[in-house]
Amino acid sequence: MNSARRPHFGIAFALLFLLTLGGSLRVAQVNPRLLFERESLANLARFVGGMFPPELSWSFLSLMARPVAETIQISVMGTLLAVLIGLPLGLLATGSLTWSGILHERRPATGRWLLGFAPYALARALLSVFRSIPEFVWAFMFVRAVGLGPFPGVLAIGVAYGGMLGKVYSEILEGVNPQPLEALHASGAGKLGIALYGLLPQALPNVISYTLYRWECAIRASAILGFVGAGGLGQQVELSMRMFQFNEVVTILGLLFLLVAGVDFVSGRIRTRVAR
Repeated sequence: MNSARRPHFGIAFALLFLLTLGGSLRVAQVNPRLLFERESLANLARFVGGMFPPELSWSFLSLMARPVAETIQISVMGTLLAVLIGLPLGLLATGSLTWSGILHERRPATGRWLLGFAPYALARALLSVFRSIPEFVWAFMFVRAVGLGPFPGVLAIGVAYGGMLGKVYSEILEGVNPQPLEALHASGAGKLGIALYGLLPQALPNVISYTLYRWECAIRASAILGFVGAGGLGQQVELSMRMFQFNEVVTILGLLFLLVAGVDFVSGRIRTRVAR
């Protein structure tokens, strides 16, 4: 009977997908022909023509030294703040650490729900709130709160990425192999020993890898946040765009590419060492 239902389910799912796709194309007003209209092509040609040759004068490049440093500093401090937010919330949001699994088999059901599930649910809710609001919106709010400059960018990345890191940390911890934990539990190890010697060693490489990936994303995010006054290269892109200095824009984008490539190289080396 189950095999007879599968073709019907597949057909229903395909029809639903096609209807959703058609509705999305209509609501989103997707019209590729607009890209090839004369006015659109003329605007694109004007933009691309204004980008070359790139602005490579020493006076301009030396002026970009501080925004480049700000972009790196925003990404580093934002990622550090995200770890400080995401790690404790991620630990609380891990069911096997707070209220279920081997570590809590001997705890009474009432205590498990009151002292374990309540912090677990609160941590999950906070992580959902933090990551559901884009970092651009967080930056907009923090700029209004603390003023222009790199600090609102740090806060925006820290809060938004803290929600993402905490969510992924909890999933990594919950997805570890339970057999070493069971072996430690059977040998009489306590909760702390099981967590330190069975849980964390398995999860640590993935935790470090994902944190480094978020650091790479923070470099790109710090550039976007500059459009709302959060400092870094993004603010310089916004100023050059406003002044129609597209040759400066392409130079700044090149600097941003070099930053992302450099961070990718460094994080790759760190991942390789951790994997060993």
